[in-house]
Amino acid sequence: MKPKEVVEFAQTRGVRIVDLRFIDLPGVWQHFSISITELTEDIFEDGIGFDGSSIRGFQSIHESDMLLFPDPAATFMDPFTEVPTLVILCDVRDPVTGEAYTRDPRYIAQKSETYLDSTGIADTIFIGPEPEFFIFDDVRFQTGANYGYYYLDSNEAAWNSGRDEKPNLGYKIRHKEGYFPVPPADQLQDIRSEMLMTLESIGIRVEVHHHEVATAGQCEIDMRFDTLTHMADKLQMFKYVVKNVAARRGKTATFMPKPLYGDNGSGMHVHQSLWKKGKNLFFEPGNYADISKTCQYYIGGLLKHAPSLLAFAAPTTNSYRRLVPGYEAPINLIYSNRNRSACIRIPAISRSEQAKRLEFRCPDPSGNGYLTFAACLMAGLDGIQNKIMPPDPIDKDLYDLEPHERKDIQSTPGSLEEVLDSLERDHAYLLKGDVFTKDVIETWLEYKRKKEVDAMRMRPHPHEFSLYYDI
Repeated sequence: MKPKEVVEFAQTRGVRIVDLRFIDLPGVWQHFSISITELTEDIFEDGIGFDGSSIRGFQSIHESDMLLFPDPAATFMDPFTEVPTLVILCDVRDPVTGEAYTRDPRYIAQKSETYLDSTGIADTIFIGPEPEFFIFDDVRFQTGANYGYYYLDSNEAAWNSGRDEKPNLGYKIRHKEGYFPVPPADQLQDIRSEMLMTLESIGIRVEVHHHEVATAGQCEIDMRFDTLTHMADKLQMFKYVVKNVAARRGKTATFMPKPLYGDNGSGMHVHQSLWKKGKNLFFEPGNYADISKTCQYYIGGLLKHAPSLLAFAAPTTNSYRRLVPGYEAPINLIYSNRNRSACIRIPAISRSEQAKRLEFRCPDPSGNGYLTFAACLMAGLDGIQNKIMPPDPIDKDLYDLEPHERKDIQSTPGSLEEVLDSLERDHAYLLKGDVFTKDVIETWLEYKRKKEVDAMRMRPHPHEFSLYYDI
């Protein structure tokens, strides 16, 4: 819509509140609301001020004033508020220079698409993420100087098979057996259907929903692919819907990658394909998996830069509780046709030009979608520009290889600290086209190291008491 159409739409729908939303650097929506009387065409031209020093990863206190500019093409009616509320996604600008703010993740995503077009390689990238998440019935956690604990519970979980539920009907999901059981074992069918219908009501097309592998409330809902920035917008809308539908039903949803020990974690496989003038550049029948040389180079870029790329695509300390051997975790830096133990897979069902794509399986849903998708594109483009050939594909089960077969296969790094170090060394590919800036890289490294790596490193872990208290 155009600004005038947004104002008219709000009037015809009886909107009383306009909610202005933007995203902080780590990837969480922020918002404030204005009265419908303040929604004029001028606000799209002049912006509205806010304090940027209070937003994670944004301004210092001595230069805190920032401007939000609502995007008239990114609106939806909030499906959860009692008062009719129109949500408008916003871009951030500097009030002094009037320029787009370089630390605004949405701007970074937009720049990556502009850069793609400027290279002449392609004019469009399609992104299709598969965000997994957990739904729990109870969650408690707290830390202090002399204590630290968490407690999670789910009515589906195997550990509740002996609980007195007056009555306990016994339909519990065994560990690692949560993939596709029907109700009554799958107790979340209706809540996922409600999430699907709510997503569709705000303009997000959904392809499928199902239970995932873990015992306790692990779910997946797959959205239809879209262009990069639009898909990142939809991912934020997706998280908002999932959390609020769960809360409305007295449950809690989390996109934390590995909340449970000893069971599968949540990933966010990211499907990607490049197009030019309506032609899929990743499709070339007769080659391995029917993929083109361009696709191979793109894969080469993803694999080469994976250790630094994961600083955005798997950006939490908890991400590396998931990226470990077993649990179907994609830790092997190779590609394959169909093989789910590889970090890049060519889906076997993508046999036509329209469907041909690659699936990057390392990312998880704890990240900022704008930064994750932009970083993936930049790594892939670097592979194309420098003709980086990936290692030969491997179609065997990588977990069952003999030692001599495994010796040349590289793995994903084992900690957030390692990938941040990799990003510090390897980020030139992200700076092309001024997509990511040195300031963004430095801010990301400082924030992640101080607020997350050090925060975890300096605290005793509860399990350390089991290991060491009686030494």
